[in-house]
Amino acid sequence: MSKAASPAKAAPAPAPNNFPKLHNAMWPGLVGKGSPDAEPCIDLDTMLDLTAKAEVNGVRFDGVDLFLYKPHVEIDITDDGIKALAEKIQSKGFVVGSVVAPVWFDGSAMGDEAKRANWVTAVRKACHIAQRLRELGVRPHGVVRIDSAASVHDWAANPRANTKLIAKTFREGGKVAKDHGERLAAEGEICWGGMHSWKYMIQTLEETNMPRVVGFQADMAHTLLYTLGYNAPEHRIVPEKYRWEPEAFHKAMKKMTAALRPWTLDFHVAQNDATVKGSGSHDKTGKHCPVTDPNGKLNVPRDAGYWLRDDTGKVTRKTRHICWDGCMFPNEVMLRQETWNNILASMIQVRENHGWRE
Repeated sequence: MSKAASPAKAAPAPAPNNFPKLHNAMWPGLVGKGSPDAEPCIDLDTMLDLTAKAEVNGVRFDGVDLFLYKPHVEIDITDDGIKALAEKIQSKGFVVGSVVAPVWFDGSAMGDEAKRANWVTAVRKACHIAQRLRELGVRPHGVVRIDSAASVHDWAANPRANTKLIAKTFREGGKVAKDHGERLAAEGEICWGGMHSWKYMIQTLEETNMPRVVGFQADMAHTLLYTLGYNAPEHRIVPEKYRWEPEAFHKAMKKMTAALRPWTLDFHVAQNDATVKGSGSHDKTGKHCPVTDPNGKLNVPRDAGYWLRDDTGKVTRKTRHICWDGCMFPNEVMLRQETWNNILASMIQVRENHGWRE
């Protein structure tokens, strides 16, 4: 009597994507904190602990991105201090990705000679730290983030000349970065002159003319405001009576990301409710929202694809890590572990939707 055929075994489920790596930003513990009328800063150790404890179905964050400013990381940190920092981060199971150069405090890419020199000095110090972290084996990928550190109002006094001046400073910074084996990425935030619209950002980068060294850092929250034309209504993409119709949203996002994606070196996952804060049309800036905010205008796992896929819909694989960015949340929200678990869950979905496996 013949044996019955064995039931066919189901094919194993495909392994989940492991790229891009998932990072958490440390600067939400500092931005909007520490001044006399604000909540206290959240120290680096606490931010690292909250990030390390986040877990969703066994998946954790892979690394962190750093703000090179006190009290987290002193910009004049010694090489021994950099080594200790690397060991602290490695002890949590993390690597470092991108780092933020503190160019705003006594520098400006559009300032006088002293301000511009201070801006370049901040970039030089940041590039040194980034390079040492890379050499210590704790930083496999990432950029040094910059801004023009100039107001939109001041830029508007002479747009052509001021764009050229910003670009000149960016080139000086780019040469410093290249000497350190680093790249610079300018974040598209609407409060910075020469970067406050998608077209002005491209003009500044084209004038800088160092595409392999000086590029763009896309933040989902900030770039959403580019489509709405805040601080630059002449570059608004969506219709005037826009009510978040899906077709108009898709068309605007496609147009903006197609223009900026070739320049993009770094990517922040974020949520935004499309409101701005500030005084006057030249001082408005965007506001991050918690990833689960019901007023958020973005479908984060879906809309990250505008940046992580090319015009044909193919995953570009250019972005080796993505970073969550959410600033100026109350400390009560920041210190709640659920906040970081929700963020991680959304980041995982972004990777599953638009990532790959190596």
